[in-house]
Amino acid sequence: MTARPTENPADPLMILRDLPARERKEFLRQYHQAVDAAHDPAGYQRRLLHVWSLTSIAARQPGYYEELAVGRAGTATTVPIADAVPDWAERAAARDRR
Repeated sequence: MTARPTENPADPLMILRDLPARERKEFLRQYHQAVDAAHDPAGYQRRLLHVWSLTSIAARQPGYYEELAVGRAGTATTVPIADAVPDWAERAAARDRR
């Protein structure tokens, strides 16, 4: 599902609307915590909304919770990042120079 051009995927009401019911309580807990603790409203709160907007998309995909459980159990098949991203060492070095 793609967002309509006039919708902001980081809008808390959109995120709440699009999240599966089982995720809403945790979103609201983290959102209220972020609002209460925000010293830079454009910083932490924006990152929180971005993460939850991605969660609202991912959690609707078939198998999402099953894959999450496998990852949490430590039984997922994994690939080292250097194998998955061919120029990983160069990217990491460039990031470290910043």
